[in-house]
Amino acid sequence: EYADELANLGVRVSNLEKKVGNLYWSGDARMRYTDFSAKKADRWDGRMRINVKGQVNDSTYVQGQFVNNFNFKDSETSDTSMAQIYANHNFGKDFSVRLGRQPISFGDQGGWLYNALEGYDGIQAAYNHDKLSLTTGFGQFNSGDYKGAAAVAAIKDDNGNTVKSGKDAIDGQDFYFARGSYDFDFAKLGVDYINFQGTKDGKDVPEVIGANLTIPVGDFQVFGDYYKNTTAATKYDTAWNAGLGYGKLNLNKPGSFNLSLAYNNVEDEMYFGGTGWHTDILDQVANAGKLKFWSANGNVTLQKNVFLRAEYEFAADADQGADPDDAWSVSLNYKF
Repeated sequence: EYADELANLGVRVSNLEKKVGNLYWSGDARMRYTDFSAKKADRWDGRMRINVKGQVNDSTYVQGQFVNNFNFKDSETSDTSMAQIYANHNFGKDFSVRLGRQPISFGDQGGWLYNALEGYDGIQAAYNHDKLSLTTGFGQFNSGDYKGAAAVAAIKDDNGNTVKSGKDAIDGQDFYFARGSYDFDFAKLGVDYINFQGTKDGKDVPEVIGANLTIPVGDFQVFGDYYKNTTAATKYDTAWNAGLGYGKLNLNKPGSFNLSLAYNNVEDEMYFGGTGWHTDILDQVANAGKLKFWSANGNVTLQKNVFLRAEYEFAADADQGADPDDAWSVSLNYKF
């Protein structure tokens, strides 16, 4: 009798362990100070993200991310949202399909072209084998950068006529993307294609092609990106950068660090908002037509899973209007 009860208890404990083991938690916290390029107040803010991954079965999991943002200068300013929720289905070892609100990044250095917290809403299929990675998908970006003043900015076309900025053309538009990358050991090459669907206000929405290259040289990395909007109405249709990096950040190794310095040339009808950078320097592209500037950033591990990050954008040169001021940001980050 006691043996049967112990056996039943063992089954119940085993089932409970399986249920608990299906959930995996992680997260991060950040305290950040930002001095903006635009003539507006600086910002001292905080953010906490909680990630939860639920293992549905051997080939399927669902993942979500809760985010709380708040302003240290105003204790009443706080908001919590679910920034991501998506289901991932694996078909064998190399192929997967993902559906929902999920992360996506363009621009090899920190997602400078697009890396908004809420990513995009849609579906994607991916193939990853050894050093080859291929991904294609369809959906809508969730960036809000150009729903405000920048959406009505004016620039000049090739004939000198003032025209409305085309960046608001992607707001609410479906897009298709395809991308691939391959690690040759001596270099890593990536290519991107983004095609927004249809027209808006009588204008073709952006069709973007781009490539990125990183070449390791010992502890250094030589890198560069190039993107072009093939449907732009003006000459301001490209964005590119080139730079040099050094070191490698390891959150398990206090004292490890990385540094990078890059020259950037970003034009109005190429940048569509949603950068992963912490400053507002790319917001100034809307009125500049073309904006050239330098960017420097660095990360250093202070303790295990604690690192300091700094960004600095400087020496900006606008093709139209006044040159933007320098912008910088520093943040203390905790991983758990």
